[in-house]
Order: sequence, then structure tokens, then C-alpha cells
Amino acid sequence: MSTSSSAASGAFAESFGQGGPVLWILALLSIAALAIILVKLWQFSRLKLNASDPTEQALRYWYQQDPQQALAVLQGSPQPTAQLLARTLQGLAMPAVDLGLLREELTRFASAKLEQLRAWLRALEVIAALSPLLGLLGTVLGMIEAFRQLELAGSQVDPAILSGGIWQALLTTAAGLSVAIPVVLVHSWLERRVERCGHQMEDAVTRVLTRDLSPESIALSVKGRRAMDSGKPSVSGNDNSSSVPATDAV
Repeated sequence: MSTSSSAASGAFAESFGQGGPVLWILALLSIAALAIILVKLWQFSRLKLNASDPTEQALRYWYQQDPQQALAVLQGSPQPTAQLLARTLQGLAMPAVDLGLLREELTRFASAKLEQLRAWLRALEVIAALSPLLGLLGTVLGMIEAFRQLELAGSQVDPAILSGGIWQALLTTAAGLSVAIPVVLVHSWLERRVERCGHQMEDAVTRVLTRDLSPESIALSVKGRRAMDSGKPSVSGNDNSSSVPATDAV
């Protein structure tokens, strides 16, 4: 069994070598793409990118008029949405804060965080677009070499020369597609996670700045008014004993 496996590996190495320099370039691109994907997966996992627990808990405290407890929930969280929300609450706690300047600072902070999340994603996009083109280039070069060998053979044409050149040429196209397809899928998935994080950041800030219009705030306000109304003394027009003055009673 070891003999068959070594023969298979030897055949693979020979085929890889016959693919020319294009296959080596595609191999380097695949290694680079794999390294970028692993780094981005580690980054997103460390930041807990799409976890909504700390943000939702802090917003509940904010709706309950408890900004200090909301900040305590957000402190130390590595999540970009939680960090942006903490900066929003800290800015609103400042005396005489300018909401326009605060919005600009929050936009700058959110853009910086999203730019960090998008780092190296453009490189994945370039690898995904470049790999099929490199495979096609290798195929064209292989076909040129195959027909050149046919020309050198002259009248003694061997069909094996043409068929061998064709499969070696098509090998680079298959390799280019094999690199591009998974890279495209992973890049789309990572990009979608970044877009979702950006939506969560925008939603959290908007919910803080429009607290008075939120359903939670309206429910708390209605509940407070009902509590105040229940504490007022009731005045009844049917209470005859209280409506008759003491001086008129004879």
C-alpha cells in the first residue's frame, strides 16, 4: 500500500511540475488565501462579532433610565458594537454635548472599526479574481507549446504529443478554478459578517439617540403616567355628604 501511495504522490508531483510556473503561482496564492482566511476567522471569533447579548442588555438598562449600569455591562467587551455603544453613552453623559459633533465622532469610530474588520478582504477578492485568469493563461501557454511540438515533429505527427500537451494545459485551468471557487465563497461569507456588524452598530446607536420614540420607552412612560394617575384622589359628584356645606345643615 505504501508503494501505491508513493507512486500516486510521485505522479502528482510530476503532473504538478509539468504544469509550469503558473501552477507554482497558483499554489502560492492558495497558501496566501488560506492564511488570510484563518487569520480573519480567528479575528472574528476573538471579537465575538455577531453576538448581541451585551448590546441588548445595555439597551434594556438604557431604556430603564440607568445609563451607569448600561456602561458597566459594556465595559471590557471586545465587540465593536458594544464599544461603539459605550462611546455613545459616554458622549451623552457629557454636559452640554453637541449631538452633531457626537454623531460625527461615532461615525468616525464606526468607520475605523469596520475598516479593521475589512482588512485583507480585498486581498482575498483579488486572489479569487486572479486565479481563473492565471489558469486560463497557463492553458493558453500549454496549447502554444503543444502546437509547437507538433510543428517540430513535421510529418511524423504523434497524436500523443497533442493529447499530452492539451491535458497539461487544462491542468492549470482546473487548478485556477479550484483556488477561486472556495475563496469566492469564503470571501462572500466574511463580507456578509462585516456588513451585519455594521448594521448592528448603526441600529444600536439609533436606538440610543431615539430612546423617547422607542416602544420600550413609550411603554415605560405610559406605565409611569398610570402610576401617577392612580395616586391622585378621586372626586365623585355622587358623594352628597361632601357636597353639602356644613353651614347649611340644620
